[in-house]
Amino acid sequence: MRHVTPDEIDQLLPQTQCELCGFGGCMPYAKALAQGNAPINLCPPGGIPTLKALGQLLDQDPTPYLHDLQQKTPAAKIAVIREADCIGCTKCLPACPVDAIIGSAKQMHAIITAECTGCELCVAPCPVDCIDIITLSPETKQREQSQKTLSRKRHAAKQERATEALAAKKQRPSGCTLTEKQLFIREAVTRAKARKKALSTLYSH
Repeated sequence: MRHVTPDEIDQLLPQTQCELCGFGGCMPYAKALAQGNAPINLCPPGGIPTLKALGQLLDQDPTPYLHDLQQKTPAAKIAVIREADCIGCTKCLPACPVDAIIGSAKQMHAIITAECTGCELCVAPCPVDCIDIITLSPETKQREQSQKTLSRKRHAAKQERATEALAAKKQRPSGCTLTEKQLFIREAVTRAKARKKALSTLYSH
């Protein structure tokens, strides 16, 4: 069996960063899986689909875990801030592992629903208890999951393009860093030198 990297495993995880697996997020869990230090059934938010995907990737039989994980898989949820009760204390901001809360001090906060994973980590820090966790219908869950997946793919593609651009910049010859104006001037000087050399050769005869 080939070596599976933490990045490959992390791509299969739901990126809720809820820590329900006992690790500090999806990537730490992925690293533990890659090292063989954790079982494949520790991700309740991912449910059966994630369990089967991990089993296939890591060449492990998911069957023994199916029933237990099905019982533990929570319904899809999302956080909602009651705006009228929010005091803008900002204590929920650092608690959110996916930066799905926007707001500033003494200003009303709001949840970016397309980013919220329903991990509930923002509830406890709120001193006025103005954050509610609501359960999504299966249709809404599918729509939200599709949006999250698309968002992650776009972000990954953007990072890949940035990495490729940086690599290309490092490999580019120094002459290619000239601006169009500098290049125009250089070409003009080259043409002038060529004409001068041609004239000098002509008059020397």
